[in-house]
Amino acid sequence: MSGAVTVRLPRILADLAGGEMRIGVDGDTLGAALDDLVRKRPALGLHLVDESGALRRHVLCFCNDEFTRTRLDRPVHAGDTITILHSVSGG
Repeated sequence: MSGAVTVRLPRILADLAGGEMRIGVDGDTLGAALDDLVRKRPALGLHLVDESGALRRHVLCFCNDEFTRTRLDRPVHAGDTITILHSVSGG
């Protein structure tokens, strides 16, 4: 795994990333790190971001346990972990 920041994916998304549940990415902000993730694993793009580049409504994003979904400008640093989850609904 290369990259200064680790992205953790749920199994459903890991399947789109060749089975990897942890992927190293680079970037100095959360948005840049996620852009690098999509560049490295393009199949994830459709499931993570919409046409405008914003995270899809059902995608939850945490950086080191801090909810960061609306803060794509949040700085990230070497050793940080970004966790992506899909919210589940239905009935």
